[in-house]
Amino acid sequence: MEIPAVNLKAIVLLHWLLTIWGCMGPWLPNTYSWSNFTVLALGVWAIAQRDSVDAIFMFLTGLLLTILTDIIHFSLCYHLVVLTDTMRFCTGMAIFSLLLKPLSCFFAYQMYRERGGEYALNLGVFGVSQDVSSYQSIDTPDPPRPYPDVASKGPPPSSY
Repeated sequence: MEIPAVNLKAIVLLHWLLTIWGCMGPWLPNTYSWSNFTVLALGVWAIAQRDSVDAIFMFLTGLLLTILTDIIHFSLCYHLVVLTDTMRFCTGMAIFSLLLKPLSCFFAYQMYRERGGEYALNLGVFGVSQDVSSYQSIDTPDPPRPYPDVASKGPPPSSY
């Protein structure tokens, strides 16, 4: 199954809009705004440098961290909400942004792989990554390569 290509600009724009709407309500602390807008700045960096593996990796890492911090913000501050229509809207947009972040992480990881990132997610025994590309079996060793036959090349060059 082919995964559809998603534009990084669309991801950043969507999360920017949802973060703006989520920050309209006074119930979220300033750290919610700072963390999400910092990650969006990393997304702008990833857009500006299309070939940078570091930029998209930092954006992906930031998205993953803000999933955790958003959950903490909501759990600590939701009891402060006085349910007016504006607060329902702001709360809904902030939660909707949180729900879309895992999908955005998936697409950002695909972009990371396209840019040449090779972070190993397959962990072997005891959490150690296994590199099987350099593995060489000792059961069937490669036959030794013979040295080129000097005598078959003809007479040696004449010395002057």
